[in-house]
Amino acid sequence: MKKWLILTAAVLTGLVAPVGLRGADAPVVAAKKVYVLPIRDDIMPPLVYVVRRGVKEAMEAKADVLVLDMETNGGRVDVTEEIISIISKFPGKTATFVNKKAFSAGAFIAFATQKIYMAPQSVIGAAAPVMAAPGGGVQDIGGTMEIKASSAISALVRANAEKNGHNPAVADAMVKKTTKLVIDDQVINKEGEILTLTNKEAEREFGTPAKTLLSAGTVESLDALLKQLGPFEAKFVRIESSGMEKLASWVNTISPLLLIIGIAGIYIEFKTPGFGLPGIIGICAFAIYFFGGYVAGLTGLEWVAVFIVGVALVVLELFFFPGTLVLGLAGFGLILASLVMAMVDIYPGAPSLPTLPQLTVPLNDLVLAAVGAAVLIQILSRVLPRTSLYPALVSQGASGVQTEAAIATAQQQHIGMVGVAISTLRPGGKAQFGDEILDVVTEGDLIETGRKVRVIGSSGHEAVVEVV
Repeated sequence: MKKWLILTAAVLTGLVAPVGLRGADAPVVAAKKVYVLPIRDDIMPPLVYVVRRGVKEAMEAKADVLVLDMETNGGRVDVTEEIISIISKFPGKTATFVNKKAFSAGAFIAFATQKIYMAPQSVIGAAAPVMAAPGGGVQDIGGTMEIKASSAISALVRANAEKNGHNPAVADAMVKKTTKLVIDDQVINKEGEILTLTNKEAEREFGTPAKTLLSAGTVESLDALLKQLGPFEAKFVRIESSGMEKLASWVNTISPLLLIIGIAGIYIEFKTPGFGLPGIIGICAFAIYFFGGYVAGLTGLEWVAVFIVGVALVVLELFFFPGTLVLGLAGFGLILASLVMAMVDIYPGAPSLPTLPQLTVPLNDLVLAAVGAAVLIQILSRVLPRTSLYPALVSQGASGVQTEAAIATAQQQHIGMVGVAISTLRPGGKAQFGDEILDVVTEGDLIETGRKVRVIGSSGHEAVVEVV
């Protein structure tokens, strides 16, 4: 019996005592979330989409740290500015790991993060602006243009350096040849040279209190840095390029053209009998437009759904409930909203309603597309019916009309027919003549639904009518 009591007491002591120690003495630390973004190529438009997608994923996951894994020769300044703007939206800590080299635009982006770490034998700098040569490669800008470009870029980099606690004089010396950098009576960069630092040079300490020149330290590898940034079982997520970013870049470049084709195709489809090639082309153009925005990380599938609902409402207005106006206006509004929002860059946690600067580019594209589509429709409406291509564009089975001569004959037969307006003619709309429903237009008068009308001529594919 005593043995059982002793054994029971020992077991209870072994179970209870450690639990008490863990609860009272051992701190409970939540695992950090660290997202890693690759900057492993030239700084060109496709990289913007990788960075945007990665930053948004990190923000949605409430990540603690965002790390840029960088090895780049540089790239375009405009793309660099866009990437810096995207990174600035991340609310947590940011760091750059110079994994061998961060030249030119890569150095600009590194200054936009709060900490810079470097791998052994890595380098950073050489950020003077250059110009693409006509036959490929690069060439010096020279003259006044070089002074202006260097001054503008230097101001951008200095502003980010000051914001993130880096020495702005170091940033200035990496951009401008005219900058002589002297710290603690030591010449770090001579006038006429562009500053480029190795990892050892970048982590040297100067001043009182001592502060490193640029780098927060040399780290053997990215994995070692991640362990340093995220102790206590940190969760690491690496954002990888999907391979679709180049396609998205191309699609978004031609997005106004896609809108023109989509608007013109759908309009021509509504104005011609049956369902044919114009409708297919229009639908494909809009599908590619939304696909580009989705891959670019700008839009979600919800705006595709809004667009489809808008089109459905317009179809209901035109073919099932003509003259109601409410369905058509609501559908048109949803279509416009979806086309604009498909290209609006909204980040997690930001207000759901976009600001005017966010709407500027999408609205400009939409206005340009509307004007372009109107011009294209006018041209096609005059040229296409006279070509041999027209029968292939229009579905013949629905109408039985196969040639211009047959169309003219059918229009001539309609003259004098009396029917009823089944939609308000403002001046265009629809009217029913026996079992046949025609697209009609007045000579400018507004005719209400239910009024009797007579066909007095034709205009294009529409019958011209007057009130009986």
